[in-house]
Amino acid sequence: MVDATSLGVRVASGAVAPLVRRLFVQDGPGAGLVDRPVRLSALVSFRREKRSVTPEDVEKVAAELVRRAVKAAGPTEPPVDTAEAMAVKEALAHTLAGLGEITIEDYEAVGLGPERFARELRGRVVLSAYGLGEPGELLYERLLHTAALHILTFLTQRSTYVARQLTVQTRQLSRLVEAVDVLLERMPPQSAEDAGFEERYADHIAARHGTLTIYGLDAGTREWPLDTAYLSLEATRPRGGERLHLPAEQVLAGHGQVFLRGVAGSGKTTLVQWLAVTTASRAYEHGLNHLIGRVPFVLPMRRIVRPGAELPTPGDFLRAVGCPVAGEQPPGWVERVLRARRGVLLVDGIDEIAGDRRDAARRWLRELVRAFPGNLWLVTSRPSAVPEDWLTAEGFHELALAQMTRDDVATFVRRWHRAAGAGESVGESLLASVRTTSELNRLAANPLMCGMLCALHRDRRGFLPQDRRSLYEAALTMLLERRDRERELHGPDGPRLPYAVQVQLLQKLAWWLIRNSRLELDREDALRIVGRALPALDLADTGEEEVHRSLLLRSGLLREPAEGRVDFLHRTFQDYLGARLAVQEMDFDLLVNHAGEDGWEDVILLALAHARPREAEQMLRGLLAGGTPRHTLLAAAGLRYAAEVAPGVRKQVEEQLAGLVPPATFELGAELARQGGDLVLQLLPGPGEIDDLTSAMVVATAVDVGSEAALQFLTRYRSHPGRDVQVLLADAWHRFDREEYAREILAHLPEQWPVQVATPDDLRTLRSLGGWKQIVVCGAYRIEDLTALIVPERLTYLALDAPHPVEGLAWLSAFPALETVNVAADLDPVVAREQVPSRTEITW
Repeated sequence: MVDATSLGVRVASGAVAPLVRRLFVQDGPGAGLVDRPVRLSALVSFRREKRSVTPEDVEKVAAELVRRAVKAAGPTEPPVDTAEAMAVKEALAHTLAGLGEITIEDYEAVGLGPERFARELRGRVVLSAYGLGEPGELLYERLLHTAALHILTFLTQRSTYVARQLTVQTRQLSRLVEAVDVLLERMPPQSAEDAGFEERYADHIAARHGTLTIYGLDAGTREWPLDTAYLSLEATRPRGGERLHLPAEQVLAGHGQVFLRGVAGSGKTTLVQWLAVTTASRAYEHGLNHLIGRVPFVLPMRRIVRPGAELPTPGDFLRAVGCPVAGEQPPGWVERVLRARRGVLLVDGIDEIAGDRRDAARRWLRELVRAFPGNLWLVTSRPSAVPEDWLTAEGFHELALAQMTRDDVATFVRRWHRAAGAGESVGESLLASVRTTSELNRLAANPLMCGMLCALHRDRRGFLPQDRRSLYEAALTMLLERRDRERELHGPDGPRLPYAVQVQLLQKLAWWLIRNSRLELDREDALRIVGRALPALDLADTGEEEVHRSLLLRSGLLREPAEGRVDFLHRTFQDYLGARLAVQEMDFDLLVNHAGEDGWEDVILLALAHARPREAEQMLRGLLAGGTPRHTLLAAAGLRYAAEVAPGVRKQVEEQLAGLVPPATFELGAELARQGGDLVLQLLPGPGEIDDLTSAMVVATAVDVGSEAALQFLTRYRSHPGRDVQVLLADAWHRFDREEYAREILAHLPEQWPVQVATPDDLRTLRSLGGWKQIVVCGAYRIEDLTALIVPERLTYLALDAPHPVEGLAWLSAFPALETVNVAADLDPVVAREQVPSRTEITW
């Protein structure tokens, strides 16, 4: 038999809605404008003397629902036999008849939502009286839930009064109906074994990936619920002189296969977790219909790529990542999911495997994509780990995670302080420091560094390090020295190691990992490294097992991702500690010789921060001798890290960097901005010296620098007549202080190109300029905000790029100059065109 858990929802909305309407009396004249409570019992009215709806009608509806569900499964595999189908019909009819006993108001019923409303109906029936077996009970539950969903949808549609009061619920239920229809198309009939395991696996994903680690709470680390902590960042893709922006969680909505680059700590793994949990949750309110009915597979490359071992086939995915329910997996389940095109494969960290294994990883991806087409794929990596277009031939679209904007930083800091129980004034004090100090502003560019700043600011009562090296040193002190002392923890997890000893041991583990291009150690290797170091640290009388256990449990920097394996809590700590030991060991040539490898970039920069002046100059000269743009950019970035650099060496770096300016491509410009920072601004040419295309590349480079100095540089281009330059400047205002950018740049543009707005404050800022002609609304919006804050006479173009648009477009008549409206969401074209003023063109 077909599993009833999947069959109950296979009665499509187009068939259920007409049946549900039979349960309710028709509205009389003017019923849509009632101003008194509307009771469900009054709408059904089974017990009136003159019935419009009879119990026999309810039985017919229940019988038809069961009949359609059984028919959907086909004659060969019915979910229940004839006798049990009759029992399901009787139970469902008596349950639906309970509508005549419910005295709650219609808006209260809608507020319950379909799950709780179904339970309200179910609670009025003693189900055991009908003698249902497990398949029959499952079919009954699924059909009741489907009916409840459509009953509530009907309630929201029957009265203009109710619709006005329940706009939000109406949209939610409409999305749920749409989601169910998507689910019908995507979900094949399943065996009970597959369906049951899929539920257990979804629960595991939600528990395993539903929290994030944040730094500094209670002088250590704490798990933070993902739904509270997740911060929606932007993914970007260069296209000519323009950049496309979209919320990172939407990257798989437009493209089934995405290769996403992002620097360390930029949120790649957090995004992977969010997509996995959202897919597994089977909650349809998030609006990402492309995830409905799918199954996530989180595949961290550091876990599944083992020395000398082949990459896993689909059947081994769960076992390869140490999933505890892997042993319960039905044979062939993963392959069935992938053949049904229901997989969401999240391959995290191409950069975290050795370079000589990446070609094998690409072949593995290619074979999987070809063998199982139609699934969703997200592959992540640090920017320089692999060449451009590394997966283009396999059909992947390349995107990049953008740095946190000013508003992102503010949101993150406020959420962090709420989670930490710190006063609001503490967070606002930190924000003031970040906004007024260029180095802190640069440090707060991604969630990892921003979280460390929050922790240290609170821990040090407002005193903050001003450079990256000092930030890590302060974090190490907090985690290694003060954490246990302030919490008065002693002894039970091994010897208490002095701070300097802990640092030395951690450095040795980190440097071994870096030299061997590894992200994890086998436990035996870790014990061997610790054991060799103990005599020199005056710990010869202490066993390596005890010391290793103490480091693992007390340092806060090491963890066991799987039995018998050890790694660092985050890659950046490993790079910092490894760089310290590289300088102590004077391995400067070794560092320079690896400058062409992506995994060594941060190690080299942090080594320059630790090196003494002559050692730093030696490294800088070695980098310049490499002769490639990458070597030059690393040297330029190193000037910000080295405490002291001889003027001659600094001049040599600047001259060699000048050979890359102006950038020849947008990609090189982005790399110049990332590595060179404000130094690049001093080398970029002014608008009168270059052609329009080069001007656009220069402007894009300055935008990517994103500092106060960059904003001042951009004022030189605000009157430039080139279209690409103007579009870039209009598009960049969310990267800077909103009001200052509007005053210094937008107000001076010769033509008003589209700008993105996401908040009422954005609209107020544009209003202060006298209005704006072309506006792109990103994310959720309220009609009241748009009509009140957009200057009606100025608006000529409006794009509504929202996952859940407000129903209807009739409100657009408030804008008399509006010529074009672009709607990204799925609205009925006929209805939309009827609502849009005749003078306005609508596009999709």
